[in-house]
Amino acid sequence: VQLQASGGGLVQAGGSLRLSCAASGSSRSISNINTIGWYRQAPGKQRELVAVITSGVTNYVDSVKGRFTISRDNAKNTVYLQMNSLKPEDTAVYYCNAKLLPLLNAYWGRGTLVTVSS
Repeated sequence: VQLQASGGGLVQAGGSLRLSCAASGSSRSISNINTIGWYRQAPGKQRELVAVITSGVTNYVDSVKGRFTISRDNAKNTVYLQMNSLKPEDTAVYYCNAKLLPLLNAYWGRGTLVTVSS
């Protein structure tokens, strides 16, 4: 499966951005996506989970709860991350990630940079 992320950019603190991740590949690979979502890596820090969907259940890192919303459009094979009330500490490269059944092999898209200015 291939993952194409888009939607990053520069925004002022308090602003909003929406990231998109389009999955492509064989119908079998798409149907085997068990978990899909977003990770981020800020300069000098480890990559961390931001938000993921597993069988319709969402999971968020505490720091984005109430501000970010992840959603999935199965018809478009796309997952979105709506980011509101952005803070400078949200600045990072955001990566789309999918884990496929049966072995939960991980696939990564190219990152998209989100920069939040104070």
